[in-house]
Amino acid sequence: MQLPPEVYSLIVKYVGRRADLFMLCLVSQRFRTAAERELYRTLDMVEPSVTVMACDVLAEQSRLSQLVVTLILYPDQLEGRSDNTSTSQARHTFSPVSDYWTSVSKALQKTTHLRSLRIYLNSGIPTNHAWILGGCNFQLHSFHCDLAWDSPLAFFLSTQRELSDLHISDFNEDVPENSLIKPHSLRHAHTLPSLSILDCTFTEAIGVFVPGRPVTHIKTCFSSSSNEARRVELALLLADLRLSTQPIRSLTVADESYTATFSLEFLSSLVRAFGPTPRLKYVGPLVLPVDGHERLVFYGKLAHMRELRSAELDISEWEPPPSSFAALRGLARELHLFVPSITTVVIVRDLEPTVLRAVDGLWQIADNIIADTVWRSV
Repeated sequence: MQLPPEVYSLIVKYVGRRADLFMLCLVSQRFRTAAERELYRTLDMVEPSVTVMACDVLAEQSRLSQLVVTLILYPDQLEGRSDNTSTSQARHTFSPVSDYWTSVSKALQKTTHLRSLRIYLNSGIPTNHAWILGGCNFQLHSFHCDLAWDSPLAFFLSTQRELSDLHISDFNEDVPENSLIKPHSLRHAHTLPSLSILDCTFTEAIGVFVPGRPVTHIKTCFSSSSNEARRVELALLLADLRLSTQPIRSLTVADESYTATFSLEFLSSLVRAFGPTPRLKYVGPLVLPVDGHERLVFYGKLAHMRELRSAELDISEWEPPPSSFAALRGLARELHLFVPSITTVVIVRDLEPTVLRAVDGLWQIADNIIADTVWRSV
């Protein structure tokens, strides 16, 4: 007796090990269909030689490649190496398999139902491989890209009508194909019309991606070192953000040389740019002033943001910085006193974040929340 397809799908969801899923493929055709769908829905590829073999399979078997919804690539990782080279030696001798990118390119051209693509490059691997995106017919919903910004990458993004979540680690204002992304109308962009979350290292990219699009969540960082240059960069950033077709809900602007004084300037600029009651639900990182009077002014600026739910506060300048749970909870309660809408606070001490959340009126450390994802979740 054959069961309905939904039953087979439900069964395979309870199978924890991939090895067991492979075994289910041998049980029956119905189990094979359900197990393969579960096996290939998300592919997290680390070891380069295994990635090449898997990509070759996807390129040759359309039945399997069409099952892939999420593809994650780590071409610079060393885990899973089959040789006897020590880790320290491998870091000096490692290079991607010669046909790695070619195999990936062929696989991408077959994964027509792909919706999420993440390419992580962290170890000095050459990044000029956006050509692998040529000839791809999928429409992504999310894209994390550590590849170098060039013409193939700009052209690929111009074809993505459903992309809503984008991370880029590089940007070059001088690439001619940027004109394919820049909107011709500030009311509606014909390319990337669904973009709402943008995570980019360079503020210059904001002027290309935000105007005319429904962008609500932004993460970027200042590149200027002097205060005067940073003020100019901030003014340009806010001017570009105002051209979004939707209110900005989350704004993260990192700066290695942030000070309490500039945080006050930053908040004042936000209020001027977005009106007396900005609709932000997340803002940060902000340096929390040590001085009591300055802190009151700081809270007064935040109080304008009546919809604010989360904030990131840096207390690294404090000497000594509060470290006990009681002290951190005291800071969260102090902020909540002036900004009653706040329910989550990320407190950073020397680059180490602690997330606190109010539960039934009590502030607790939220170990289950990743600090770097709070800005996305509001």
